Amino acid sequence: MPRPSLRIEDFAMTDWNEQLAAMREEYDSAPLRRGDLAPSPLEQFSNWLQDASDAGIADSNACSLATVDELSRPVSRAVLLKGLEDGLFIFYTNFESRKAEHLLCNPRACMHFPWFSLQRQVLVAGLVERIDDVRAEEYFKSRPYFSRLGAWASRQSAPLDSRETLEQAFLEAREKHGEDPPKPPHWGGFALSPESVEFWQGGSHRLHDRFLYERSDPDGWDLRRLYP
Repeated sequence: MPRPSLRIEDFAMTDWNEQLAAMREEYDSAPLRRGDLAPSPLEQFSNWLQDASDAGIADSNACSLATVDELSRPVSRAVLLKGLEDGLFIFYTNFESRKAEHLLCNPRACMHFPWFSLQRQVLVAGLVERIDDVRAEEYFKSRPYFSRLGAWASRQSAPLDSRETLEQAFLEAREKHGEDPPKPPHWGGFALSPESVEFWQGGSHRLHDRFLYERSDPDGWDLRRLYP
């Protein structure tokens, strides 16, 4: 007996339109003045990151990393900031992942840090380069044991037929590499060198504060306020 065809009306779906239109957050932060900001966006970012950490925001070092593929289609995903040194924003990944392929094709990216509970967010945009293996090796050794094994087990972004296949690869990595797994050759870090950094803070009546730092020369920054 043929199965009856399903219609869209047969699916119980929430009509989100009215609910989404009604969702609204009222911001009440004190106005952000130019004099409140540090001369360098890196110093200002460090100050706000410290505020986010002190406020107990989970994964306060998490950001959305936006890249574009070979057809200029944008893709965004969450990554963790794992270094902030020499003016660089450092993160680590599998070099065979989709994000790494994008960056090797087009070495520009944007990081979005969403600290919404503090009514703040930061955008960091610039050029990206691979970091040297010595630095990546040092960081890899600091990772938890099972995270290091996971770097061997996961063929990041490749099709996976089942959870069991991934778990088997993990067990095989543990059997092969023992208690001190080395850094895989396909794993390492990228460093984003910022060309612009924007700081946003929520304000009452949607009169938000936005300040944009833009690189003026290798050692200097221009700072200007933007309309919200």
